[in-house]
Amino acid sequence: MQTALHIRESRPPMTVRRKLSAYLALTKPRVIELLLVVTAPTMILAQDGLPDLWLLVATLIGGAMSAGSAGAFNCYIDRDIDRVMKRTQGRPLVTGELTDREAIVFAYGLGAASIVWLWVFTNWLAALLSLVAILLYVVFYSLILKRRTAQNIVWGGIAGCMPVLIGWAAVTESLTWTPFILFLIIFLWTPPHYWPLSMKYRDDYAAAGVPMLAVVRGRAQVGLQVILYAWATVASSLLLIPVAGMGLVYSTIAFVTGAWFIYETHRLYNLAIRHEQVSPMRVFHGSIVYLSLLFLAIGVDPLLPF
Repeated sequence: MQTALHIRESRPPMTVRRKLSAYLALTKPRVIELLLVVTAPTMILAQDGLPDLWLLVATLIGGAMSAGSAGAFNCYIDRDIDRVMKRTQGRPLVTGELTDREAIVFAYGLGAASIVWLWVFTNWLAALLSLVAILLYVVFYSLILKRRTAQNIVWGGIAGCMPVLIGWAAVTESLTWTPFILFLIIFLWTPPHYWPLSMKYRDDYAAAGVPMLAVVRGRAQVGLQVILYAWATVASSLLLIPVAGMGLVYSTIAFVTGAWFIYETHRLYNLAIRHEQVSPMRVFHGSIVYLSLLFLAIGVDPLLPF
């Protein structure tokens, strides 16, 4: 608390630029980047080629607004936790760059704008899925699960899977098995992506009273769970080959990157059970590289003749 107060007092006077930067930080832009990385390739796969450029841009804008709204709501709900955790003490509601009222008004406004935007420029199904995504992240994860169960990130991660459904619906105005397999890939990927981060910041979560798996279980147990979910993620990525008729490029990248991802999770577990120094952030960053390469292949594969 004293650290947060010190940060607030040491800030230079507020300017318009800093105010806008604070609003941007409230949306968690790094999370938005990752969500957009999976949306564009999904739309290419849905179109089986390049979709209309304006539709692509409009969907990405709407998706960014939707994710930004969810992030802003989360910052408002978790502002008490953020003041305790060292990792989040630079967020605008902790530093005082934004007031609670400014944050909640911004969250509601951006969320409403995202739904209207997608309804007008894409279709009703994409707009509805955007609303569902916001509600899942804000209510299901932030308000209900996060502070109550170590499985919070598993089921709360459903919200992070919604961009692939939104992207597919924007192109086809329907949902088939393929987008649900993409949904499954991200759903299973989320725990082995986030749990290593919770290992790194275990003390932070413990101090804030958030029952992340790394807080309530030992490193070996977390490492084992990361392995199991990594295997399931790779298996689901291979399921896309027969269902969506993926070609050589995707198949090769799915196998190679999947094997590398699994290897990294096994390495983390082996170090944990031997009580050696672990590097969970290596798996965390590696998981981002894995998902990015996988979805890059999803976007490139439909454009190639093989």
